[in-house]
Amino acid sequence: MPNASSTLPLATKRKGLLPAWLSSPRQAVVAIVVVVLLLLLWPSISPNPYMTSAGVLILSYATFATAWSFMGSFTGYISLGHIAFYGLGAYGTALIVMHTPVPSFGAVLLAAVGTAVIAIPVGFAALRLRGASFVIVTIALILVLQLIFQGWSTVTGGSDGLTVPRPFPDMLRPQHHETFYYIFLALLAVLLLGWNFINHSRFGSALKGIREDEDKASSLGSPIGSLKLVAFVLSAFGVGIVGGLYALWFGDLDPLYQFDVVLSVQIVLMALLGGLRFLFGPLLGALLVGAGQEYFLLSFGQSQFHLVATGLLLALVVLFLPDGALTGIQQLINRFRPQSTSIRELSAEELRAQRAGTAGGKD
Repeated sequence: MPNASSTLPLATKRKGLLPAWLSSPRQAVVAIVVVVLLLLLWPSISPNPYMTSAGVLILSYATFATAWSFMGSFTGYISLGHIAFYGLGAYGTALIVMHTPVPSFGAVLLAAVGTAVIAIPVGFAALRLRGASFVIVTIALILVLQLIFQGWSTVTGGSDGLTVPRPFPDMLRPQHHETFYYIFLALLAVLLLGWNFINHSRFGSALKGIREDEDKASSLGSPIGSLKLVAFVLSAFGVGIVGGLYALWFGDLDPLYQFDVVLSVQIVLMALLGGLRFLFGPLLGALLVGAGQEYFLLSFGQSQFHLVATGLLLALVVLFLPDGALTGIQQLINRFRPQSTSIRELSAEELRAQRAGTAGGKD
């Protein structure tokens, strides 16, 4: 039997998934199909293996940012320490593959579960704080783990790094990139479905209540501590999988990169740039930042200037698009759309004509 919600327009039901400028179901379907086709066809149309590997890297950023948004988007807690779970997933996978007979992708899952277990006490302690204090604690987590993994050289390889056995040793490098491109793409699809499921669940509604007003949610009896911890652990689990897959794809691990604060900040900026409240926001942010980084890297080489150029690009976008690129596009469209507001502004002549008509009616 139809209910009130079944009569709502499709665009209203899709609120939170796509921006308002994709309000038409046809526009939304066309946009999604175009994006999916481009993503699927990229290994076939990329001009060389380097561009395919760049696609793998950007997809790894997109999966990382989407997994991070399980926590950041729904609760509003900005964690800069999720790179710690990325590193734990990567090193956990590498050590399991090197020292046990567990298959490579089974090792990824085991390492992600171990990462989620470690995230429980971390989240239990860190989520008691808010704002800047929470951010500082998450950064401290990265620095502590980086020192541990650098100093524990007998296990982690320390500064010499760790070489991870490849899961497909018979493949040539281009085939290896192409295979992992589709593996990361499949993981991205799973994470997007998970994000969508949470967004439409009671669990997601409770998390969004925390984001809007944590004190009010607590006063209404919402178990905010448990809810935040579950979101934190889910996010850490997803990021752990991304780290494990990166280890299998790239093959070399270094504590300075696997626990890199700069990369952690970039991932957060990707999610912010795309738009935290949209399903495809982190993906769009990863495409913008990842493509920009690769462009500047090709233009300026291995110098640190490409980091400066990327930072300037990010600063400009954050300055002019503080609510994300998707929201910025929406505002730009509204600016050129006639009668974009629900209350139409009247000209002086129309106002005088209305008043004259009202006065005539009284006579």
